[in-house]
Amino acid sequence: MELYDHLLKRESEGKLIHIGLVGCGQMGSGLVHVTRKMQGLETFAISDIDVERPKAVLKSLGIPKSEICVTNKRSEAEDAVSSGKYLVTEDALLLAQMDSLDAVIEATGITEIGARVAWTGITNGKNIVMLNVETDVTVGVILDRLARNLGCVYTVAAGDEPAVCKMLYDFSKTMGFEVVSVGKGKNNPLDYEANPDTCREEAESKGMNPKMLASFKDGTKTMVEMAAVSNATGLIPDVPGMHGPKVELDDLNKVYIPKEDGGIFSKSGCVDYSTGKIAPGVYAIVKSDDSIIIKDMKFLSMGPGPYYTFYRPYHLCNIEAPIAVVEAVIYGETTVTAKNMYSEVVSMAKRDLKAGETVGGIGSADIFNRIYAYKEALKKKAIPMGIASGGKVFKDISKGEILTEENFAPDTSSFVYKLRKMQDVMLENRR
Repeated sequence: MELYDHLLKRESEGKLIHIGLVGCGQMGSGLVHVTRKMQGLETFAISDIDVERPKAVLKSLGIPKSEICVTNKRSEAEDAVSSGKYLVTEDALLLAQMDSLDAVIEATGITEIGARVAWTGITNGKNIVMLNVETDVTVGVILDRLARNLGCVYTVAAGDEPAVCKMLYDFSKTMGFEVVSVGKGKNNPLDYEANPDTCREEAESKGMNPKMLASFKDGTKTMVEMAAVSNATGLIPDVPGMHGPKVELDDLNKVYIPKEDGGIFSKSGCVDYSTGKIAPGVYAIVKSDDSIIIKDMKFLSMGPGPYYTFYRPYHLCNIEAPIAVVEAVIYGETTVTAKNMYSEVVSMAKRDLKAGETVGGIGSADIFNRIYAYKEALKKKAIPMGIASGGKVFKDISKGEILTEENFAPDTSSFVYKLRKMQDVMLENRR
């Protein structure tokens, strides 16, 4: 692949890839700085509910106020970007419709916004790159199918754990190894009761949103990331929530293997995570039954076999994310996307929920979320995480209990709910 050469050519010819960004929080603002440094592309349009945030980011890059257009009107927005100026807007869907943008990166982490932006962008022939994995594990299958049918790209961003895990998976499968498990490091133990109030002080010290930090601590982000890997590869969690033991690098290929060989899994082909020091890395545990390959792997200092660890000690989130844009625009390729629903992230009560209550979303004091094999979630009639926010409890739900169709009613007026129902019908027709 010659991505850098392609970008240099675009830079020299003045044919920059024009990027739009939805969500200018910690990840989004950092991404704008990255694309400013890269050759051949730049973020020319930013949408955020607080326009002062993107304006501040552009100012920090030395872009004069005279070069920034703040508007919600499409004609003005198109004129600004086409003339090389920078657009700031409150309207996320405006970016998804603009002819002057080659790709839109969605970075809000909110499934309702992510679903609307992706659907609108795809139906307008726009390449969509998701830093919003929460949306992907909810409706990624139908969004990918729609994009392929319409000749554009829908993909999860490079750099986040799902993309780096998928990279190791593809690397392993390409060489003919059996992929026994794929996983990530989690840098803190699970705290199912974490909420914005308990996380506020730490979040503010790190410049984070307290709800976002709570979603990391209560395990939601790990469950979402590994569900995305599952849906892209067909690997599934061995048990609901995965095992998540504390394992160090040298022992990964001794633990994340089937029980018959001394590991923890009931079968081969799983996703999981470790709370050991491997964070922020990701790993793939692979196997070979070929005696010559085993001999060669030993010579190459990979251990005695037959299980081996392929490990990448980092993932660069928003720093790497623009690579997915380049691959989509230049090659028409995805980085990682859901091929089917192999796993579901379902919502669980973080506290006792009473009938009549309206439930908050990811990172709230109301729910945490856990990965299940998709077929098991279907049997339990579990509520997918991505459609739980704003729904109502109609039967008391005890702390730690699953939200199901028998005790909880999602907000059926939301766009993500309607899109999920379309996906459910599509998948049912494929079975």
